[in-house]
Amino acid sequence: MKPAYIHIPSGSELPTIKVQKPFMAIIIIESSVEASWRDTVSDWLVKSGCLYMMAWGDECALWDDSVDYANLQAFDFGEVPDEKFVTTTWHDDEPLEEVFWFAQHAAHHRAITEKRILLVDISPSSRKESLLKQLKDSNDLHDRNPD
Repeated sequence: MKPAYIHIPSGSELPTIKVQKPFMAIIIIESSVEASWRDTVSDWLVKSGCLYMMAWGDECALWDDSVDYANLQAFDFGEVPDEKFVTTTWHDDEPLEEVFWFAQHAAHHRAITEKRILLVDISPSSRKESLLKQLKDSNDLHDRNPD
């Protein structure tokens, strides 16, 4: 598994996601964003092939709701097929390292046969190297801390 990283400052234009579909996304939110931009990002993730979204950071529960809504909207608020249903979680009271471990070991979706993780960093400046290192280092978190 080689994770991917995208840095998008709040309110910025969204790049093309170059991760093979389907994929998991971890949204790391450093500060509040406008609701309309959050909805735009959520729609972008769903349309780009995200089938499992984990939100961590500022107002992460709002991201969970926004991605759920974007998934429903993609199917005109009708029945969402199991293989297109986006699983969402938010992690407002856990360390980021736990979310990274969860993504690698506990998050599963029936349509994702090969783990592809995209880190979406919503912050003023890029933290690519440090976040990718933290993701890698979290892989053995529960071996180091069995409690």
